[in-house]
Amino acid sequence: MNWHGAKRILCAIAMFVLCAFALTGCGTQATKQQGAPDKVKIGVSIWSSTDVLGSQCKRILDEAADALGVELVYVDQGHVSEKVTASVETLVASGCQGIIICNSSDTEMASAIKTANDNGVYLAQFFRIINKDKNPDIYAQALKSPYYIGAVHENEVENGKRLVKILLDKGCRDIGLIGWEQGDATWLGRWEGYKAGIEDWNTNHPDDQAKLSDPQYAGTSSEGGAKAAEALMSADPKLDALIPAGGGGDPLQGAIAAVERAGKTGTIKIVSTDFLPDLGERLKNGSIAGESGGHYCDPLYAFMMVYNAIKGNNKEVANNFVDMEFPYLYVSSPQDYGEYDKYFVQNLPFTKDELVEMSKMTLDQLKESAAKLSIADAAARSGK
Repeated sequence: MNWHGAKRILCAIAMFVLCAFALTGCGTQATKQQGAPDKVKIGVSIWSSTDVLGSQCKRILDEAADALGVELVYVDQGHVSEKVTASVETLVASGCQGIIICNSSDTEMASAIKTANDNGVYLAQFFRIINKDKNPDIYAQALKSPYYIGAVHENEVENGKRLVKILLDKGCRDIGLIGWEQGDATWLGRWEGYKAGIEDWNTNHPDDQAKLSDPQYAGTSSEGGAKAAEALMSADPKLDALIPAGGGGDPLQGAIAAVERAGKTGTIKIVSTDFLPDLGERLKNGSIAGESGGHYCDPLYAFMMVYNAIKGNNKEVANNFVDMEFPYLYVSSPQDYGEYDKYFVQNLPFTKDELVEMSKMTLDQLKESAAKLSIADAAARSGK
């Protein structure tokens, strides 16, 4: 055989090897989610896994992961937009087959969904939902995605209305407002609710008007909450209430500390969202007038949606958008808190056997389970 003939054979062999390698690589990507894997790895993109609410979320997620033999990977992103989008890439690179995310703004989801699509990784939101009216293009992108499943979230407008009513019913009329991040979708929903609650009151009580301040922003730190509360108290000596809107619980703790230092505990009534560990005591001593919370199981349902998709239990996830609304629990007295403490703090509201059963539920069954979770529901199941 002459040199040219040998060269042609060698080139053909090389091309065959390269094509086989390329096909194998492409096949791995395309078939990544085909068939139920023995070992499931799920990523959690969260603002913080260590603050008040974040640690409660981690507790229930870790329990579910243990019950199902799932490996969890956490990335804390502080609701900083660049870190939120980077967290999805980090979790994909670590080999996660699915991701649950608490993003800050809808715009971050465009990048997150593209990353999920490109890598064949299932994705669900918790504590958040893409606003169909304000961001129709991103919503359409989510709907068309074969890997984006949906969102678990709360009715934040109703939450805001109910918290303002707690303050108004306790005689407060001059309310200071503390937000966390200006563009955050959840914050904007709560703010809408606070304003609607004030407007409803003022319409029905023309001779007994209430007012709500413009927001001071605190970020997600205790120090930020303290500074915001101090600024509001300084600007308005007649202030009789504060609403630290959220941010994981740390801004609330900072605001409470600032009110205590000012000697105004009980004089300035505080309501917020995200139950503190010592909420029962704070309701007794008057440092908190009421709270909404108990919603740390919200990410559990996002986790179950992703787990079921990875295991192939739910075939209807592609080109779908599951909108799962999760209920807040409301407390405004030590008595209210006592039952919550028994079934959501001293114990988790689900046993490991119940978590295993949840992992087999359809999306409709999961929605039904989420909608009915309450203190009474947890108490009834614990008595079985």
